[in-house]
Amino acid sequence: MKRHLLTALALTAGLLIVPATPAGATPVTAAVRDAASAPVLSPTPYQGWNTYFGLGGNFSAESVKEVADALVTRGLARAGYDIVWLDGGWQDPEPRTVEGDLQADRTRFPDGLKPLVDYIHAKGLRAGIYTDAGPYIPGKCGLGSGGGYYQRDADQFAAWEFDAVKVDFLCGIAANLDPKTVYTEFAQALRNNASGRQIIFNLCNPVTSPDWGNYPEEQQSTYSWSYAPAIAQSWRTYTDVGFVGEIKFKDVLRNYDANARHPEVAGPGHFNDPDYVAPELGMTDEEFRTQMSLWSVAAAPLVIGSDVRKLSQTSVDILADADMLAINQDPAGVQAVRVGPAGTTETWVKRLANGDRAVVLLNRGETPTTQTTKASSLGLSGSRFTVRNAWTDRVTESAGTISAAVPAHGAALLRVGPARGLPGVPHLTAGLPEVTQVGGAPTQDGSAPVLAGGDEARVEVVVRNDGSLPVFTPKVALATPAGWTVRPLGRAPQLLTPGGRTTFAFTVALPASAAPGSAALTATTSYRALGHGQLNQRTVSTLVVAPAPPDGEVVLSHHTWISATSGWMSPTVDLSVGGWTPISMLGQVYPTGLGVASPSTVRYYVGDRCTRLTAVVGLDDAVRNVGPEGATSTFQVIGDGRVLFDSGVLTREDIRQVDVDLSGVRVLDLVVGDAGDGGYNDRANWAGLNATC
Repeated sequence: MKRHLLTALALTAGLLIVPATPAGATPVTAAVRDAASAPVLSPTPYQGWNTYFGLGGNFSAESVKEVADALVTRGLARAGYDIVWLDGGWQDPEPRTVEGDLQADRTRFPDGLKPLVDYIHAKGLRAGIYTDAGPYIPGKCGLGSGGGYYQRDADQFAAWEFDAVKVDFLCGIAANLDPKTVYTEFAQALRNNASGRQIIFNLCNPVTSPDWGNYPEEQQSTYSWSYAPAIAQSWRTYTDVGFVGEIKFKDVLRNYDANARHPEVAGPGHFNDPDYVAPELGMTDEEFRTQMSLWSVAAAPLVIGSDVRKLSQTSVDILADADMLAINQDPAGVQAVRVGPAGTTETWVKRLANGDRAVVLLNRGETPTTQTTKASSLGLSGSRFTVRNAWTDRVTESAGTISAAVPAHGAALLRVGPARGLPGVPHLTAGLPEVTQVGGAPTQDGSAPVLAGGDEARVEVVVRNDGSLPVFTPKVALATPAGWTVRPLGRAPQLLTPGGRTTFAFTVALPASAAPGSAALTATTSYRALGHGQLNQRTVSTLVVAPAPPDGEVVLSHHTWISATSGWMSPTVDLSVGGWTPISMLGQVYPTGLGVASPSTVRYYVGDRCTRLTAVVGLDDAVRNVGPEGATSTFQVIGDGRVLFDSGVLTREDIRQVDVDLSGVRVLDLVVGDAGDGGYNDRANWAGLNATC
């Protein structure tokens, strides 16, 4: 933490602190200097679209043309997303001709790639392509330029008039190559292509331990920072952010954290790459907005992984937000660093070219919160500051405290700089409605609130004034779903002075017939500011209304859960995770249960109606078909935040019997952890999951 804080202070002052260089690596200062002396092909992070996550490997000339058309017609090309990138899968089953030239799939690209590139260029866009730094090894990777083909393939890409190349390392790791050596050779071939064409080089080594098993440090993605700035425009900093058709918020945070380890090597023309941005592949709109906030301050390349043809207008608007893009494309090319400690809530700051600061207030947690930081902590001095919220477009004036209401899994993206001229609108923050009690008992700390039909809850909205002027007659009105009742508690103040805060509280009662699912609480905060008249803020939070609790002797895996997560894919009922095989442990097949991958939490509402839970937990026999690595997990049964069962660390050779008392338990969590060694090969089972209710 201390090193990150020192780095943050140095960057905000315009300095650069260089950490120790790993043995055998190019010193960071030399790498950055060499990169600066090379042609700057992408002075700000490049933007575009890639086939991999949205289309998989079975795309065609026609589907790529359709996406290119959509980039233009939907305004994304105008917003800067101008590279149409073919990932793995473009190649023919016989990747090379008898002469040794690469060839595209002759069915899906009957005219070859050059006409497709010409079509992309005619739309005012650029074209990107994919290969691998290793030799093609059938059965282990799909395409490789190794084995003496670097210059030939670089010349071919240039002759086809591609503008960017992504170079993977699947063949490279299969051949046990040294990434620094082969990537340097490939970069040289690209620079020396026979056409003299300038081509962006995305160095894409995704090999990461423990996600991929055990590999030497110098072969992993987390080592690329030490040599890539001298040879590439961008380099991947961790494994893939997801799978084809699936991106999860937890993996977005994982990749961002890995990407944040070496901000000192980012700068104009050379950027850390945490992988693609991908709406509507598993994240909520709020979570995707958070990804864009983080990628923008990270000075990361913005490459869309989803199928642009199918995106909602909300996703397109997030991708094209002008304030967010201005932060990402800031010419200083500085990458954000964390100010203060790591935790559920964090502050990240990026110095901009004009001296302003871009700030992300990040909430990794499951409940909404109001987060604050100080202008002085951002490296700014003075007594008046303009705060522009990139996502809401609200512009306010702060006296030095910067605050924002941040939803669960959300992020406030702010631009902060000195204020000038007449006083602006006071920086007043209206919090999101937050459930603090259910039935008179405090809500479980850190977990999303759960209500059920007939419940009564206390809801609070905290309002704070961080401006330099008072605001008058602040009021909050709370709206709920139809049939719910709301009763205000207490009286509203007449005045909220600078630095002051007040809490508006309500009692909310649900009818017994309240429909299960997601429900919205909407707070409208109104107030009057001198010189600015009557103002309003609207904040919305969501909560879960639970389904009816189980009744009798039940197979709990057949009961509707409140929520369920899995480290890989999604939890599967009565099958091992993935849904391909029955649940099996130590050779015994179980007809019922849950299959998950670590980390995982499956939540049920049992409503103080159950007395006993039984199960058998362990690693599925399917892990034996993957390899000897990984396959260690922990299992916990948690009732209303209290641990009722803890398995300890289990391997593929262990199972445990679960038999716990559920008396008095309202909300039940079944939690699987990775035992501290990552989630590789952790296919875990809750077999024979039965409850007595």
